[in-house]
Amino acid sequence: MTDVNEKIKTVVNSNDVVLFMKGTPLFPQCGFSSRAVAILEHLGVGFESFDVLQDMEVRQGIKDYSDWPTIPQLYVKGEFVGGSDIMMEMYEAGELGELMAEKKVAPAAA
Repeated sequence: MTDVNEKIKTVVNSNDVVLFMKGTPLFPQCGFSSRAVAILEHLGVGFESFDVLQDMEVRQGIKDYSDWPTIPQLYVKGEFVGGSDIMMEMYEAGELGELMAEKKVAPAAA
């Protein structure tokens, strides 16, 4: 496993919910990342984010790690969920909220 894979694995396994995105939750740098943040905020779950624009190795490495070509990417309890389109579909179907409840994800801090 490469160093970047180890780095990604550590981030994924150290957080219940982590969103690899472009920018930050307060200042998303693309519409897809903005939508992913909005979905997580609507669900009221706590999450960590990783700004791939600050680390070009992770920006490419996360695509290889998940075998998914786009960013953002959501991981819940170490499992890859998908990008913003899948998040939106799951959110609208109630499945993303169910997944968070099933995985016992903590609510966002007030």
